[in-house]
Amino acid sequence: MFVEEIKLKRGAKNYRSVLVRETYRHEGKVLHRTVANLSKLPDGVVALVRQFLRQKGNLTAEGGPVSVSNGREYGASRACLCLARELGLPKMLYSRPQSWVDDAMAMIVGRIVFQGSKLALTNMYAASSLWEQCGHAKGKRPNVEVNCYRPMDRLLERQTAIQKTIAARRLRDGCLIYYDLTSSYMEGEYEESELVAFGYNRDGKKGHEQVAIGLLTDSEGCPVAVEVFSGNTNDQSTVKAKLDELKNTYGIQDIVFAGDRGMLTPKRIEDATACGYKTLTALTHPQIRDLLERKVIQLELFDERKPVEVRDSERKDLRYILCLNPQSRDRERKTRQALIDKTFSELTKLASSKKLRKDQEISARVGAVLARYKIGKFISWKVQDGRLTFEVQQAKVDDEAALDGCYLIRTDTPQDQLSAEQAVARYRGLAKVEQAFRYLKTVALEMRPFRHHLDDRIRAHAFICMLAYYVQWNALRRLQPLFDADDKGADRQWSFPIVLQTLKAIQILDAEVAGHKLQTIIARPTEDQQRILDLLKVAL
Repeated sequence: MFVEEIKLKRGAKNYRSVLVRETYRHEGKVLHRTVANLSKLPDGVVALVRQFLRQKGNLTAEGGPVSVSNGREYGASRACLCLARELGLPKMLYSRPQSWVDDAMAMIVGRIVFQGSKLALTNMYAASSLWEQCGHAKGKRPNVEVNCYRPMDRLLERQTAIQKTIAARRLRDGCLIYYDLTSSYMEGEYEESELVAFGYNRDGKKGHEQVAIGLLTDSEGCPVAVEVFSGNTNDQSTVKAKLDELKNTYGIQDIVFAGDRGMLTPKRIEDATACGYKTLTALTHPQIRDLLERKVIQLELFDERKPVEVRDSERKDLRYILCLNPQSRDRERKTRQALIDKTFSELTKLASSKKLRKDQEISARVGAVLARYKIGKFISWKVQDGRLTFEVQQAKVDDEAALDGCYLIRTDTPQDQLSAEQAVARYRGLAKVEQAFRYLKTVALEMRPFRHHLDDRIRAHAFICMLAYYVQWNALRRLQPLFDADDKGADRQWSFPIVLQTLKAIQILDAEVAGHKLQTIIARPTEDQQRILDLLKVAL
């Protein structure tokens, strides 16, 4: 067989046919017949077929006509974009196709796949096909101002509408929601910012200004809304506005609002009750001691085997669920004793020192030691005539240890709506918000460090990270069979970052045949890659 090119001219028109022909003998005559018509194929494919027939199927010889170049990341970007589009995210951003929506999608998916700054994302244009898949010309670098910062401004304008759409999908009357606040430290100068300020840093990062970030999720941990507050905002001061937002903006009339004990203070619980909402939280140790003194509860009721429900005779609508975690009990006792031992050791060195010091100097050193280990309430001490004496008040230690591992859940939700076991499970579900913060703030999505100095850009960046987590949360649910079937411990293979790296290995490449450019080609997925794509319901 061979390739034959036939050119004809009829009047002013030129015609060209490319045929695969076969020669054969019939009754002693040499005849030809057409096997295939290649006229509509690209020149490169025709050249490939010609070479294939000449070399009788061998195209791997040195100097062959096939070359592949310009490989770019494709699989991870494609998978996340397809999932985001299936979730309807582009239409959430705006009801009609817009170029800024495509750019926003690139930033959202880029946050999952690459992290880094917006400038770094634009510089990925040559290494990844992400911008191409979002409508940009291949090989042309996006403009960070036009294709990132301006879409961020548009995205921030649409934040309330987008979050209302997510809330309509994820929240229903009677559902349970989680709300928590975290902080994220900043680097650099923010003199004109109203958001960046010094405050209580929940990451223990001292000496840095910060912003506070409030995250609202449904009972499964799916993000619904995010808000950025001034860095000196405390947890419970944001609750009232969030309750009003749920009621007035999202139209949720009946929910169970779950928060930790620092979030749902008595005053904030009153605010929730005024909105017609139920609450679920835990009590602080002083509040537990108050119930013990009033004999509403007894220490003997805390049982590690089963939660015990108690009602307050003064508040019939309140239910207290008493729980005991033996692992937490052992951990708290071990930690306390270690701190006491370190304090005792340092105070002993100070007391045995022969260096003459004034009473005020010794007292200052004692105060520094107690402040460092934060167990001053268990130590009695005094300084007189340049000598330090101290002792551990074991009775106070034993009294504190009696509540180790004990926690008490408080809710005004009726029992037929939320059993004791369900209340415990739902309160423990607050860990889902903490998990969301870990994904947002650490290597998974890298919300920090913030590289923006305008308050609205800081808000928009946090919103992009939340939308990225919305896509990632849905991806994690679909990938759960992969994680469930994985080995344990050191033999474990799969995590979400490993899934992304595995998909990144699927590249899109430019192919040439005999000097003719073909359409780009996509690397064939391996068995593992195909399994991931099947779970995500993504086709290349």
